[in-house]
This record gives sequence, C-alpha cells and structure tokens, in this order.
Amino acid sequence: MTVKALYEKKLTREIKQTPAEYLPALLQIVRLYRESVTLKSAEAGFRQGWNEVMRGKTFPVSDLWKDIDAI
Repeated sequence: MTVKALYEKKLTREIKQTPAEYLPALLQIVRLYRESVTLKSAEAGFRQGWNEVMRGKTFPVSDLWKDIDAI
C-alpha cells in the first residue's frame, strides 16, 4: 500500500465517523488547509495582486501594521 493510499484510508475512516451535520465544516477545513499549503506560482500571485490593485482592493500601510506589537 502506498503512503497516499494509507492516508486516504485513514481520512476516509475519519470522515465516516464524523456526524453528517459536521461534514460541511469538515469539508471547509480540508479545503482551507489545502489552499494554505499549496503555493501559487509567482505569476499567479502577481496576477492576483495586480487584479486587487486594479479593483482598488488595497490598504494603507499604516492600517496593515495596526495592532501589531513590534518587539
């Protein structure tokens, strides 16, 4: 059995033990996790950033540093 197959089996077992009403939250957790560990290419990151700038989705630097404690 491959490592991937082993983890798929373990994940499937956990999913089957999860009550149905919690499955949407579990799916969201898995998707967010995958997105957080999957790096976008530099080109994709630049395109997203440029798109945000062009739509005016920017913040002043002072707002970005607000409430951050510098040690």
